[in-house]
Amino acid sequence: MTSRAGNGGVQSLQRAFDLLESIADAGGEASLSELATSSGLPMPTIHRLIRTLVTLGYVRQNTNRRYALGARLIRLGEHASLQFGTWARPLLAELVDEVGETANLAVLERDEVVYVSQVPSKHSMRMFTEVGRRLLPHGTGVGKAILAHLPREEARALLTRTGMPSYTEHTHTDPEEFLAHLAEIAERGYALDESEQELGVRCVSVAIPGAPTPTAVSVSGPEGRLTKEAVDRIAPVVQTIAARLGDQLATHTVAD
Repeated sequence: MTSRAGNGGVQSLQRAFDLLESIADAGGEASLSELATSSGLPMPTIHRLIRTLVTLGYVRQNTNRRYALGARLIRLGEHASLQFGTWARPLLAELVDEVGETANLAVLERDEVVYVSQVPSKHSMRMFTEVGRRLLPHGTGVGKAILAHLPREEARALLTRTGMPSYTEHTHTDPEEFLAHLAEIAERGYALDESEQELGVRCVSVAIPGAPTPTAVSVSGPEGRLTKEAVDRIAPVVQTIAARLGDQLATHTVAD
């Protein structure tokens, strides 16, 4: 007989997902002893669940005998991200109508920002970022907005894992200076990409409060149109849309 958790769920299923979360919290890789410490589960239970997850492809065993998140999770995560992007699209369209520039939605996934939705502006010269594109967060507006809302040590650990390669001459490449920059973003309430990913492009981005995975919405366009004066007008609009996305997300979560 399958035991059930106190909330009415299947206990073994809940424990399996707890192990996946523990591996993710450990940076994507963990030993059995680390999983035992973080989960509090008996070692025989962990062995049984991990074997099942490895067989299904949701966990893999590395040559160092540590366990990592498996490739089969990528498909699930990408489809979930795309569904989230589809749901948010009406508010992105409203944002484009109001500010006249391209709007994007991106999530943090496996130390990268992934663009999951976009509504282009009506200008003949506009910014296109392919949905599904992955970039390191330090060189993007959406990535900086997301990192600014992570605990400082969590952001530092991510930067250590990814490094900080330069995309343009304006890209931040010093971790300590960048962490101070993130503190300024958190205080201001929005992030700017000032030709840090692509020369001649400016981006205004705001993290979405309450998102189940770190998420940000942005507006991007050529510097000639998206001037610093335009940013003063556009940033509050992006903040409003981000708050509404957060409210809708909370509503959907409660309804579910």
